[in-house]
Amino acid sequence: MDVFQNLISGFSLILQPDNLFFCFIGVFIGTLIGVLPGIGPVGAMSLLLPATYKVSPLASVIMLAGIYYGAQYGGSTTSILVNIPGESSTVVTCLDGYQMARQGRAGPALGIAAFGSFIAGTLALIGLMLVAPPLASIALRFGPPEYFSLMCLGLTILIYLASGSIIRAISMAAFGVMIGCIGQDPETGSSRFVFGIPDLLDGIGLAPFVMGLFGISEVFINIEQSLKGSKILETKIKGLLPNWQDWKDSIKPILRGSVLGFFLGILPGGGAVISSFASYAIEKKASKHPEKFGKGAIEGVAGPEAANNAASEGAFVPLLTLGIPPNVVMALLLGALMIHGVTPGPLLIPKHPEIFWGVIASMYLGNIMLLVLNLPLIGIWVQVLKVPYKVLFPLILLFCLIGAYSINNSTFDVAIMMVFGVVGYLIRKYKYEGAPMVLAFVLGPMLENSLRQSLLLSDGSFLIFFTRPISAGGMIVTFLMLISCIIPAFRKKREEIPMEETT
Repeated sequence: MDVFQNLISGFSLILQPDNLFFCFIGVFIGTLIGVLPGIGPVGAMSLLLPATYKVSPLASVIMLAGIYYGAQYGGSTTSILVNIPGESSTVVTCLDGYQMARQGRAGPALGIAAFGSFIAGTLALIGLMLVAPPLASIALRFGPPEYFSLMCLGLTILIYLASGSIIRAISMAAFGVMIGCIGQDPETGSSRFVFGIPDLLDGIGLAPFVMGLFGISEVFINIEQSLKGSKILETKIKGLLPNWQDWKDSIKPILRGSVLGFFLGILPGGGAVISSFASYAIEKKASKHPEKFGKGAIEGVAGPEAANNAASEGAFVPLLTLGIPPNVVMALLLGALMIHGVTPGPLLIPKHPEIFWGVIASMYLGNIMLLVLNLPLIGIWVQVLKVPYKVLFPLILLFCLIGAYSINNSTFDVAIMMVFGVVGYLIRKYKYEGAPMVLAFVLGPMLENSLRQSLLLSDGSFLIFFTRPISAGGMIVTFLMLISCIIPAFRKKREEIPMEETT
């Protein structure tokens, strides 16, 4: 009964005009960002992070969260119509969605993607309501050693799931931790890595850092590639409502994708990308006609679209209950809340119930808004896809410059943003990944504080991480995962050296 009463109080907050406005702005921008290939929710949230400084913590997280799960909706439009994933989590949707569009069934593909996303989002919210409060009460028993081991585990899983070189992912995480240490030591007050620059005493700001790493670097990459506008599939979009057979084929994939996506979204490093790929593999294996996949099977659209939306909302569970972001987007949300003086974790629900239940209520309304936005406004999104990149990216650069300067009215923040814009460009050019660095940058100070507090409790003994059950479990899994991903990398390197010598 308390759950429903709290949810009603959440709706009373979200239905206030200002919060309702920010919810709509978030999901609208999220859909737009999902439709436009290449920008992504991380870049969009980075650009808009400064705009949330002057609003309430609830309005801030409502808008940023709306951008995240809204992008999962919008990404399917590009995947189906253009065969270019608007979001990395909608890569799988291209396989069957575009084939359906070529067969004149773009309408049912877009319709089932929208309805599947809505159903999955609603089911994931129910799971979030039921799982988060009990998990938060259990997490109250966590101490510094448990938090340290869990944060180590989260970083390790993200590295383990990196698409490129494991060694490069580890180096990026280490670089992120180092950047997070810039400024004053939290205990002694001594300066670290400031090199005599007074502006660095307060550390590197999150907003200039991520805006440069994702926003500015996106402009540089696309200027280099001289991207041309994508060719829109010339087909008349009709029949957005799936027929009875489409629903019959899709309902089980939607339900399976919802459950799978929610639980994979909770895991650190899991997220929407892995969920969509896993859902596609399961549906192909479970299908009586697997040969249809890749040739326009509607199940190949329904399952992954449900999975990536459920995962985006499942990711809020560890953030809001443990204070640990499972992916880079949640790291940005963590930073946004901490800027407002709100620390996510076990005490969030008892101390700030309006934020927790307000966010959940906003997601219910946001899913309804997204359903309305995605189906009737398909024609508008198609026109947006025709916007030339030479018009789009100068605007991104302008918004980045204005946003970085407006935070503290500081040209130094603009300089920091440009520096990390170059860093982000080089990272992407040489096939490094920015996500481990951002997550390590956000978790680094928390990791350091937990380590220091743990060592104070144990008089400097590292055995404290192995004498407490939860902490020991997290550290053992961390070491096993690091070993399992580093050894194959070294073996591959050693095998390549003799081959080079023989040639």
